[in-house]
Amino acid sequence: MEWSDLTEGAKAVLEQTRNMKNDKIQIVEFEVGYEQSQEGAGDNDPISIQEEDYQNLKRFTQENEYGDKFHMARNKNIVKIILLEKGKIPDNLSDIPVFREYKNEIVTD
Repeated sequence: MEWSDLTEGAKAVLEQTRNMKNDKIQIVEFEVGYEQSQEGAGDNDPISIQEEDYQNLKRFTQENEYGDKFHMARNKNIVKIILLEKGKIPDNLSDIPVFREYKNEIVTD
């Protein structure tokens, strides 16, 4: 699967993993069903991450032709994706900060 085959929501998530290549491993977390507001998007198009985007990400991370290795974990509608360094999952994922979140806010009155 190539980059051009990805949905826009999947590209938005993967771009965050690519932008963070530095000395620290970080996690991108998103919610399937997330829709960014126009205000949150600013001058850009709002990001939407739906089931199709998740399936695209899953397929891309398994068939990636660019050499990067990813780990994805899903619990209900919350998905975490991490770009692996040296192809290994770190020993303690809870010690790694979440770099970017795409999650719906729960509004309570």
